[in-house]
Amino acid sequence: MGTPSDLSELSRCSALFLPGDPARTGHVAFWRPDGAALPALPPPHTRELSVVRPTETGVALTRVPAVLLPVGDALPALVRARVAPDGHRAGAFWGAAALLALRCVARGLLLPGLSPRDHDAWRIGPLDPEAMEQVRRLAASMPPEAHAVPVDETPPLRLPAPERLLRAFLDSVADALPRTPAAPLLTGGPAYAAWQPRRLPELRAWAADVAAGHDAGVRVSLRIEVSGLDDAEAAAGTPDGAAEAGPRFRAVPQVHSVSDPALVVDATRIWTDPGVPREGFGPRARMDALLALRRAARAWPALAPLLAATVPDSVELLDEDVTELLGVGTRALAGAGIEVHWPKGLAPASLTTRAVVGPSEDGPGPARPVSRTPSPSLLSADSLLDFTWWFGLGDRELAREELDRLAEADRPLVRLRDRWVLLDPGELRRARARQDRTMTPVDALGAALTGSAEVDGRRVDVRPGGWLEALREHLTRPRTEDLIQQPAALDAALRDYQRRGLDWLARNTALGLGCCLADDMGLGKTVTLIALHLHRHTDPSAAGPTLVVCPTSLLGNWQREIEKFAPGTPVRRFHGRQRDLTALADGEFVLTTYGTLRSDAGRLRAVRWGLLVADEAQHVKNPYSATARALRTLGARARVALTGTPVENNLSELWAILDWTTPGLLGGLGAFRKRYAAVESGGDPAAAERLGRLVGPFLLRRRKSDPGIAPELPPKTETDRPVALTKEQTGLYEAVVRETLAAIAEADDMARRGLVMKLLTALKQICNHPAQFLGEERPRTAGRSGKLELLDELLDILLAEGASVLVFTQYVRLARLLEQHLAARGVPTRFLHGGVPVAEREAMVARFQAGEVPVFLLSLRAAGTGLNLTRAEHVVHYDRWWNPAVEAQATDRAYRIGQTRPVQVHRLIAEGTVEDRIADMLRRKKDLADAVLAGGEAAFTELTDAELADLVELREGTR
Repeated sequence: MGTPSDLSELSRCSALFLPGDPARTGHVAFWRPDGAALPALPPPHTRELSVVRPTETGVALTRVPAVLLPVGDALPALVRARVAPDGHRAGAFWGAAALLALRCVARGLLLPGLSPRDHDAWRIGPLDPEAMEQVRRLAASMPPEAHAVPVDETPPLRLPAPERLLRAFLDSVADALPRTPAAPLLTGGPAYAAWQPRRLPELRAWAADVAAGHDAGVRVSLRIEVSGLDDAEAAAGTPDGAAEAGPRFRAVPQVHSVSDPALVVDATRIWTDPGVPREGFGPRARMDALLALRRAARAWPALAPLLAATVPDSVELLDEDVTELLGVGTRALAGAGIEVHWPKGLAPASLTTRAVVGPSEDGPGPARPVSRTPSPSLLSADSLLDFTWWFGLGDRELAREELDRLAEADRPLVRLRDRWVLLDPGELRRARARQDRTMTPVDALGAALTGSAEVDGRRVDVRPGGWLEALREHLTRPRTEDLIQQPAALDAALRDYQRRGLDWLARNTALGLGCCLADDMGLGKTVTLIALHLHRHTDPSAAGPTLVVCPTSLLGNWQREIEKFAPGTPVRRFHGRQRDLTALADGEFVLTTYGTLRSDAGRLRAVRWGLLVADEAQHVKNPYSATARALRTLGARARVALTGTPVENNLSELWAILDWTTPGLLGGLGAFRKRYAAVESGGDPAAAERLGRLVGPFLLRRRKSDPGIAPELPPKTETDRPVALTKEQTGLYEAVVRETLAAIAEADDMARRGLVMKLLTALKQICNHPAQFLGEERPRTAGRSGKLELLDELLDILLAEGASVLVFTQYVRLARLLEQHLAARGVPTRFLHGGVPVAEREAMVARFQAGEVPVFLLSLRAAGTGLNLTRAEHVVHYDRWWNPAVEAQATDRAYRIGQTRPVQVHRLIAEGTVEDRIADMLRRKKDLADAVLAGGEAAFTELTDAELADLVELREGTR
């Protein structure tokens, strides 16, 4: 249609609606009464329009330039016009009309019919009195410019009636929006689904029947009357249940005036009292009412006798009719625009059913308050909890015996506790069939936290009872006072948020419940965990050594932090050739790596650990990996996961972490994926809320940007720095795109995915430096890469200011090239990658932190987590890792607690390339990246050939 700037410009114009036949062919015309220029859209969007404008002596017809858009295309501009501060009143009017139309369509207020020329057309309806009044009020506010196109151009000039024009616009939106590619699947053919108009004269009678009542001056409802209640009560043989001589029901049709909603009479008066139609129902009242009754009988056949009667006064209803009316009958009549009114005091009652989960009255439970309950865990798999059903009418509980008696009566009107109640017998039978059962404690806890459980494929409400309710309150109630004191042996002053984290960890692990501390990198997860270790060893019931499993690069950091913050606490490394676990002390730290865990799980499994910690727990996000399987074999009183990114790519990673910390909480992986698949696409807010309630007590997520978390951190500035490709890069880029897209077009699915990945990798390497893509051993580096030239310029400025710089790349070969290039320029560097031994890594970090080396080259995979590099004031991402969470982790090597200077992040992006497009996508999807992001290049293998070509096409920005 146009660019966002075109939409913004149109939203400030005056607007007119021009009806069409069928309605979906209508257009919205945008014009400027002040004569200002319009957006330059190509034909057929622009044309001249005849409008009525005021003159000194009256009004005259004037030709004005206008932009015409189909109604569907015009909606975005109209919605903007509704709130545009400098918009025209006519644009604001049609913007309000657009919002009203969209709300009606969203509510499903759509009726099929025929246009005046017998074309298939949807229309807005049926509208209730409140909606009709809203249409009338909006039409009354229509400014002259909004309907300035005359009905015809011959004097006297007449403008379209506002309400009729507004209804035509609403019908136009209704006719346009449902015609999607999926619509024929529902309609069974092109009628009412395809955009192309279809003439259907054979449906005229049907269309007239559908329209009857919706365009009429009357509407019909049913009043249900009940007689014989006193006789039935006297004949009742039991206090509860139905009487043998049951009450009698009849349905009485009523006629309402659409123009005066307060005017209502029984339908018989329309037929028997000649004066009634003149009292506000109109001369066609009898015919309109008869057509509405015909529509009602088609929706609910029990009303068919009304159509055979000379005067449709009432129809007797059998018990099965009333039962049906309590369910599908009322819904069917509502769809036909017919309301059902029950006697006052005898409205249909809704049977409330929910489950109560908890220990039996004589079952096991904590002997002390939950907050002080020691291990073993309350959630021991050896015990089961009761899952019982609670039934009620409103807030009044029904005993199982009462439910049985009501169900056995098998009638819609039953006697309960000296009052009559209308209930669906089928609902009573379904409730009666529900049987009590048992649940494992961990499943019961999940149900207690979410407030629901899945039973026989249906989700039911759940309430916890007994100590399970106390446990839920304990886990979900935020604690702001009476936080535990930091351990006396801790040689540090914990910040407030760290104390809250310690309190949360201590309370969960005291119950034997695992948890995940998912603070941003740099907020002090390590010192908080050290404080937890010291706190737990003040309680004999939590005794046992603490095992920390972490990446190899973090062994030294953990040992230094323990020696610094917990002096005197024994710590050993279980790593390397000489590793030993003999004579472990209860208060000792043991540090190992994920690699050692895989190779020596047996020896680690032989120890009963007091606390088991998985640092950078995203390393076990694949539950089927050897690392994750080995980790699950280790026994411990409590488990804690530490990570800054609990979700990098999808929710299955969150499942893997929490299923390790608290096994069974989230159910099996397959069921979890099925239950929460829609959460990742944002399509099920209720499921997202349920998942949040379930994982909330076991996952603590704080960000640096959260109020009160780390106000002492200096500011961080992130800048995208676009660079142009050199001629050599341009030639390579275009050649690779051309050749690979041709190969992709001929490839099968499996080979295609590989080619797409190969293409994206090649283009990223070309954007970095031609020598990297070509694999040159002794390359000439200068003058061949726009990125390298910009890096040189940045380093010249930054090093002259005495700054320290981190340079991240995902490619070791490129880092080697940069290392050689900078050495030739006399710039001291160090390069940390996955092959650097632990001792040498620690020495590199120490030298950088001491200011001996100004530029630190880092492999993103090897150095993107765990390291403390607060000496750096600048972070350069030479190439993009297409997952913002991974890049943020790397940036947090410098931007973390201990940083006292502002941090500047520089992202180098090759202009006009795939990097440029991906950078724009990441900016637009930043909110999604914070929660769930389809990560990395793999997501692009599913693009179509056309989409892929558009993604990688080289555009402006080369030189």
